[in-house]
Amino acid sequence: MSKKEFIDSLIKKMTVAEKVGQLNQCGNSIYGESYKIGWDILRQGGIGSFLGITDVEKTNELQRVAVTETRLGIPLLLGFDVIHGFKTIFPTPWSEAFSWEPELAERTAEAASKEAAYSGINLMFAPMVDISRDSRWGRLVEGAGEDTYLGSEFAKARVKGIQGENLADREHCAACTKHFIAYGAAIGGRDYNSVDMSEQTLFNTYVPPFKAAIEAGTRSIMTAFHDFNGEPCTGSKYLLTDVLRNKLGFKGFALSDAGSCNQILVHGFSENDKDTAKIAMNAGLDVEMCGGKTIYADNLEALVEEGLVSLEALDESVRRVLEVKYDLGLFENPYRNEQEAKDALLTEETRNLAREAARKSIVLLKNNGILPLTTKKAALAGKFADSREEMLGCWSGVGEAKDCIAPADAFDFPVADGNYENYDVIIAFIGEKRCMNGEARSRSREVLEEEDLELLRNIKKAGKKLVTVVISGRPLVLKEARELSDALLFSGALGTEAGNAYKDIIFGKYNPSGKLVSSFPESIGQQPLYYNINHTGKPLGDDERWATRYIDSRIYPPLYPFGFGLSYTEFKYSNLQISDCNPKRDGEITVSIDVENIGEYDGEETVQLYVRDIVASSVRPIKELKGFKKVFIKAGEKVTVNIPLDIKNLGFYDRQLNYVVESGEFSVMVGANSADYISKSIFVE
Repeated sequence: MSKKEFIDSLIKKMTVAEKVGQLNQCGNSIYGESYKIGWDILRQGGIGSFLGITDVEKTNELQRVAVTETRLGIPLLLGFDVIHGFKTIFPTPWSEAFSWEPELAERTAEAASKEAAYSGINLMFAPMVDISRDSRWGRLVEGAGEDTYLGSEFAKARVKGIQGENLADREHCAACTKHFIAYGAAIGGRDYNSVDMSEQTLFNTYVPPFKAAIEAGTRSIMTAFHDFNGEPCTGSKYLLTDVLRNKLGFKGFALSDAGSCNQILVHGFSENDKDTAKIAMNAGLDVEMCGGKTIYADNLEALVEEGLVSLEALDESVRRVLEVKYDLGLFENPYRNEQEAKDALLTEETRNLAREAARKSIVLLKNNGILPLTTKKAALAGKFADSREEMLGCWSGVGEAKDCIAPADAFDFPVADGNYENYDVIIAFIGEKRCMNGEARSRSREVLEEEDLELLRNIKKAGKKLVTVVISGRPLVLKEARELSDALLFSGALGTEAGNAYKDIIFGKYNPSGKLVSSFPESIGQQPLYYNINHTGKPLGDDERWATRYIDSRIYPPLYPFGFGLSYTEFKYSNLQISDCNPKRDGEITVSIDVENIGEYDGEETVQLYVRDIVASSVRPIKELKGFKKVFIKAGEKVTVNIPLDIKNLGFYDRQLNYVVESGEFSVMVGANSADYISKSIFVE
C-alpha cells in the first residue's frame, strides 16, 4: 500500500474528534500530579503530539498508550527545543555562525538530532532562521545574525543536518523551522512586540531563509508570537496561506508557538476562543501547540459541524501531520531501545565535534602580540572562569553543567581573586550570564556589566597584561574593554567543550578563524545596526554635517563591522579578477582574488564577496553579501580563491513582489569583511 493509500484509508476511518486530536499538541504536564484527564484524552485519540518530554522511558510509554490503547493506534509526534544540542551541547547558533561554515552547522545539527531521536524525540523545534538586526532582542542568540544570504545558507544546512537523507533511518528528527515571520524585527527589539514593515522588505530580507529551509525540505514551520502589519502571525491568512503555501510552496504542517493560538484573542483580533480557532484554522494553521488553553481541541469539532471550518481543510491539516509520522517510520515502530538511547548520548565523537565547533566559533577582535600565549605565569579571573553552568548558554536541551568543561577545568592556571602579584598575564572571562539572553530576555542597554568593567580596570591598574574573553548572546558595546585589553576574544556560550576550545585558541593549538555575523555597536542607542543599509539621499561622505548620522556617535562603520575577525597571522588581498564583466542576466561568473598569508602562522581566512546594485528601480543596499569561501593558507603561501556568482542572485523583489534581475552596473567587492575590500564593476546585460 502506498503512503497516499495508507493515509487516505486512515483518514476515512477517523471521526472529526479524532482528526482534531491530531492537531492538538500538549505539554509535558501529562506527567504532573492530578493529570489523569490528560491520559484519558490521549486514550480517546484526542492528542496527536507532545512537547518537552525527553526521557526515553516516558516517550516509549506515551507511544505505547497511543498505539495500543487508542481506537486507531496512531503514534505520536514528540517535539523538543533542540536549539544547539540535546545532551552534548554545541555553541549557540549565533556563535556557531561565526565559523562561516554551514557544513559544520549541518554536522552539529545532525549530531543533536541523533541524540534526540534515540531518546524518542522525533520533531525538533529548530532551526530558528529569523534575521535580527537589533542586538536588544534576546532571541538573536538562536539565529545566524543580521545577513539574509548567510542566514539562508545556515538555514539550509541545519535543516539538512536535522532531517538527514531519510527520516525513516531512525537517527534523524523532522525539522520545525521558526518563527514565521520577521520575529527578529520586533519594534524596539522587545520580544513579542509588533512588527510593521513593507512587503518588499519582508520578501527581500526575512523570507529568503525560510525559502531556503523549505527548499531543503523542512517538514514543519512554526508561527511567531507577534502581530505583523496588524495581523497576529498565527492567524494571518496572508502569511500562512498566500505567502507560506502559495508563494513559497510549503507542503508540510504549520505549528503555532506555545500559546500563540490563544494569543490571537489577547491581541484583540478575535471575539472568543471559538472565533480564535476559526480564524487560525482558516488562516492555514495546522497544529496548535497549547499553552494554557486548548483552542483547537475545545472548538474545532463544533466549527466543522456548523460549517465555519470546512471538513476538507481539517482533512488536509490532518494529512500533513500523518505524512510526517509516516515518513518518520512511526507506524512501523514508534519505540526506542533504552540502552541504545543511553549509549548514544555524550559520546567521544560528539565531544570531539563540540570542541571543533567551539573553537571555530570564537572571534579574535584584538591582539597586541600577546597571543598565542607562551608564559606560564598566568591566572584566570572573572565570573565565568570556573562556571560550568554558564558554558551551557540558554536553550541548552538536557545538557548538564557537570558534563561541561569550564576554563578552570581546562587551563593549568589558578583562578585569581584580586591578588595578581605573582602573575604576568590575567585571562578574564566576562560577559552576559546565560539568563540574560534568549526568549523574553530583551535588553535596552547592550553593555558589559559594571562588575566586569571594574575587574578589567583593576587588572590594568595592577600593571598586568590582560587577555579578555567576552561571552555573550548578543553584540555588546566593547569600546572600553577593547581599550583595556591586550587581547580581546568574543564568543557566545560554547557548550560542553567550551574550556578546551578557549585553551586551544589561547595557546595557539588552533589559529582563530571566526568572523562576526552581526555588527557591533560603538555605543548604546545605535540599534537597529546592520551593514547592508540602503543608500540614502544624504549618505555619510565628505559633508557629514547633513548626513544620516548621530551627532554624538558614529553609525558606520561600527566598532566592529559585519564579517570582522582577526587571526594570529595576516592575510593580504590582491589581483581581483572577474571572468566576465558583461554577463547576461541568466549567466554565472567566477570572481577570483589572490590571498597571501604574510604572517608567521598557518591559518584559515573567510573570503567574502559583496555586491551593490548601482542604479535600480528600488533603492538598494550599499552592499550585500552574495558569496564566501573559507580557505586554509600556510604561512608564506599565496592562493587564488574562486567564488562563483550566479547573476540571478543579484536580483530582488520589486514593489509588486516579483523577483527581478535588472540590467546595469554592479559593484563587486571582495575582502576580509564588509568594510575592508577590493572592488570592480560589472555590467549586467
